[in-house]
Amino acid sequence: MAFFRQCTPLCAPCYTPECMLYTGLEHTAIASPHPERLAQWYVETLGFVINYTYGGNYFVKAPNGAMLEIIPSQGDPLPAEMKTPGLRHLAVMVSDFDAAAEDLKRKGVRIVSEPLDLSGNRLLFFTDPDGNLLHLIARPAPLP
Repeated sequence: MAFFRQCTPLCAPCYTPECMLYTGLEHTAIASPHPERLAQWYVETLGFVINYTYGGNYFVKAPNGAMLEIIPSQGDPLPAEMKTPGLRHLAVMVSDFDAAAEDLKRKGVRIVSEPLDLSGNRLLFFTDPDGNLLHLIARPAPLP
């Protein structure tokens, strides 16, 4: 499989970012009937910044560099449940789970679950104004 490339014809395969063919996810897109309003919600509610706009599209960037592109939607949304095939949620990293959960409640965000503890991982599911599912995530240790 060609997931990496050789830096020179004579060197062995390497796994540094310079040698990797696929280096990561640059952004995830969300289609919204109101892209500007949704982008502003991510700014005001989660502390993201709008870092780029073009033609009605808005890129919002989290403090850790993760980005969402919010694009104009077309048509009606399809019904989706937690396990419907496709993308299901965005996990939002937090430095203080309890403070973040209280902040969301104070801001009137729609909370859809009580806080969960799954093997030491703390989660709280909520939605953005368009109904997209997100959850807070606090792990005792990062995944490998």
